[in-house]
Amino acid sequence: MKVLGIDTSNYTTSIAVVDENGYNHKRQILNVEQGERGLRQSDALFLHTKNLPVLFDELDIDKIDAVAYSKRPRDVDGSYMPCFLAGECVARSIASTLSIPVFSFSHQAGHIEAAIRTCGHDLGEEFLAFHLSGGTTELLHCILDKELGYIINIVGKTLDISAGQLIDRIGVLMGLKFPCGGELEKLVNGTPRAKGISVSVKNGCCNMSGAENKIADMLRTTSKEEVAKYTLAFVAKNISKMVEYGRSFYPNLPILFAGGVMRNQYIREELNKEFDNVYFAKTELSSDNAVGTAYLGLRKLNEVEND
Repeated sequence: MKVLGIDTSNYTTSIAVVDENGYNHKRQILNVEQGERGLRQSDALFLHTKNLPVLFDELDIDKIDAVAYSKRPRDVDGSYMPCFLAGECVARSIASTLSIPVFSFSHQAGHIEAAIRTCGHDLGEEFLAFHLSGGTTELLHCILDKELGYIINIVGKTLDISAGQLIDRIGVLMGLKFPCGGELEKLVNGTPRAKGISVSVKNGCCNMSGAENKIADMLRTTSKEEVAKYTLAFVAKNISKMVEYGRSFYPNLPILFAGGVMRNQYIREELNKEFDNVYFAKTELSSDNAVGTAYLGLRKLNEVEND
């Protein structure tokens, strides 16, 4: 059986077709003008509407048995972003036209499923997961669930800006193209290890906005390469402290890392050196994608067919 997945997050339009043998997907990052630090929801919705027909032309789709789409950011009351309406409209229209099932999931559950499918390890039905992106910095306790994909509860989180926001804001100050994670990473190669990094993580929660001001001041007297290394090292240290907190309550659970921030090889290497039993999504599926959403739909379809 094949399932079509659609995800229209704030910065990426993505579609995918999956079956038990693998996946094919196409994605388009939404354009953010030089010097800007993001998009308004109305602009994101408009760009998704333009991108979706183009992506469908590029992806070879023959017969599908169901459609799955990302409906909202998280599986909690009040979680809503207008940009997901673009994907919902197309998904429900296709399903109605073809008289096939349509399933909706949260964007966060899709991230976790993409990581589960590509991390190279069976994590079982209960695990910890980090969702680290431009909009989210959360440590999550996850249990497999038939309806939602996963029952997810927050163990720790940022109390102000996210890790991705910090990286992007510093990158924009340095004149880099948004989103800035990839460009920032290119600058750190061969740069000496950052020193004097102090973080505040209490009860699993971190604060990152103060570092934004400090790093902005550093730019006046410090090279871009050293600033880039300091920024990524600061993020990595916050994550490490949150891992320690999570392990104090769930010492035996594996920890999965997902989200666009976790494309960063420097941060991955720092965590791998410090901890065991940690796993990462395939690099291309750390960023926003419809692959995880499609796999959630495939799991749901199999359950429906077997009932």
